[in-house]
Amino acid sequence: MGKVKYSDEVVYFISYSKLPNNTPASHALEHVGCGLFIEPSTGVVVDISCTLLTQETRSFLKYLIVGFNLDEEPLEKLLNKIKTRYFGLAQKAICTSLKETHGKYKDWKKQNNLI
Repeated sequence: MGKVKYSDEVVYFISYSKLPNNTPASHALEHVGCGLFIEPSTGVVVDISCTLLTQETRSFLKYLIVGFNLDEEPLEKLLNKIKTRYFGLAQKAICTSLKETHGKYKDWKKQNNLI
């Protein structure tokens, strides 16, 4: 796998949320982490990371999330997209993690006078 290149402006935020006990991933991990690579000048998510076990799930979440504009679109739109298209047992944990990651990004923008 080739090395991913990001612009010098890209920032990365990650948060974790507890997985439900009845998921295969919960036997290996207690929490799921969802990280967003964001271009702060545009607010666009350019890549994601996710600690879930299967590559298929990580790829599908990437498909749903990359390209979303956190500065111009309400987070609820992204969460609804996940809730209506991803029906894995970790859905709630993923949404919780994304909410926290989004909050970290917004706080960082405020602290750096980028809002």
